[in-house]
Amino acid sequence: MTSLRTLGSSGLEVFPLSLGGNVFGWTADEETSFAVLDAYAAAGGNFIDTADSYTAWIEGNKGGESETIIGKWVKARGNRDSVVIATKVSQHPEYQGLSGANIKAAADASLRRLDTDYIDLYYTHFDKPEVPVEEIIGALDELVRAGKVRHIAASNISPERLKASLDFSDREGLARYVALQPHYNLVSRDTYEGPLQDLAAKEGLSAVPYFSLAAGFLTGKYRPGTTVDSARAGRAQQYADSERGQKVLTALDEIAAAHDAPVATVALAWLAAQPTITAPIASARTVEQLPALLGAADLKLTEGEVASLTEASA
Repeated sequence: MTSLRTLGSSGLEVFPLSLGGNVFGWTADEETSFAVLDAYAAAGGNFIDTADSYTAWIEGNKGGESETIIGKWVKARGNRDSVVIATKVSQHPEYQGLSGANIKAAADASLRRLDTDYIDLYYTHFDKPEVPVEEIIGALDELVRAGKVRHIAASNISPERLKASLDFSDREGLARYVALQPHYNLVSRDTYEGPLQDLAAKEGLSAVPYFSLAAGFLTGKYRPGTTVDSARAGRAQQYADSERGQKVLTALDEIAAAHDAPVATVALAWLAAQPTITAPIASARTVEQLPALLGAADLKLTEGEVASLTEASA
């Protein structure tokens, strides 16, 4: 049985691989999404990540499709108490920004779509520097006090704004961020390492990185000169054609062979071994893609293997 990890100071116990809900209602229809969610839960998974804007980028969608599918699944399975649902605010077409009024209205809309009374972890999706942190934290605190949100977190935020938010919460005794969702993986390290990671460590925040597999590149299926039929192929292929990407793939291939494990499993295991990381996020559009992701929860790389991947990705 895979050990759960504590999310920051929240007391929430989460599976060390968070299931990304960005594909639900996009590359995975409702039936397939249910199957993926069922398989994840059967493996002990309990940490589901989504956002109110998923999947507004698809023609004919309004945003919130992912939340709706997750809500239907939880209702059908009757397992609300055993799953940790994280969603986000600021990008829904009808609920743009982080004004206090918008945060509260967007939360109510998410609660309706998720068909639940509370959100376990509520992120500010993209920080809006024009909105004072006092207004943002104040609104989030109201949601916590009302019982609509259990814990709050931030994504895509600068170290300066994160520090200001934490200081305000401490000074006023208001709800405090417990987690951070940065863009972070083997081919995108400067998006988190440095001041932001240092601050997370100092303040006791858990990091739950997105793009953990670099839009699919770190699954190993994208190679120089290959063509992959995928909605995210363009970005992944850029990594495959870079010198750094090729070095990373070479190191991943070697370590994956030593463990008889998929490349994706090794890439996620490297991420999970980094300071402050509690649970990388990865999504599966089919049940068949899930085992490679779940395997990272139990794969322990040696110090030498971690160092080898770190060097290759420098």
